[in-house]
Amino acid sequence: MTAPEGRGIAGHEESDTFRILHVSTGNVCRSPITERLTRHALSDRLGDPLGGGLIVESAGTWGHEGAPMETNAELVLADFGADYSGFVGRELLDEHVIRADLVLTATRDHRAQVISMGHSAGLRTFTLKEFTRLVRAIDPATLPDPRGEGMVERARALVRAAAALRGWLLAPSVDADEVNDPYGAPITFFRSIGEEINEALDPVVTALTGVSARR
Repeated sequence: MTAPEGRGIAGHEESDTFRILHVSTGNVCRSPITERLTRHALSDRLGDPLGGGLIVESAGTWGHEGAPMETNAELVLADFGADYSGFVGRELLDEHVIRADLVLTATRDHRAQVISMGHSAGLRTFTLKEFTRLVRAIDPATLPDPRGEGMVERARALVRAAAALRGWLLAPSVDADEVNDPYGAPITFFRSIGEEINEALDPVVTALTGVSARR
């Protein structure tokens, strides 16, 4: 099979977009929440639904293809003022990984599954909380200025810097990089997971854009 043009293959850095892929199991709870909260945060900071060339998607390792997100996930997004409309679940495919510049997973198992698909995914695949931890250690002054070199170049540099830190900046515990699955849980647990995801995303979106959240 011929790989589609995109990330993880020679020449991908000529693109003027940067694709972020969020991955969980069913693509009906955690990854939809993370996808839509990321888009919401980008819009909040940049006033641009395309996020300066940043494209945000999601899929599931056992994705419920064509399914809507869970109702409780929609309620969580509504709490944050994020748009949950029009979402359709997807099963994770090779082409999603190939096209992604950054893959952020809910758990280490998801990360391992993405990496096992190949496509040189190892250096651009992290759990969400792992990436947050690494990003916090990166001096933003060392990254390209998005106003000059552009958001896409800044995002690529951030991923390279985070990959270089991995192995040096270890997680404080085995569970520190995990986001638990709320599937089937009451809305109170969904809301706690939503808060957890939103907190992890804040420094990531700030690092990607160079713009802090409006308070």
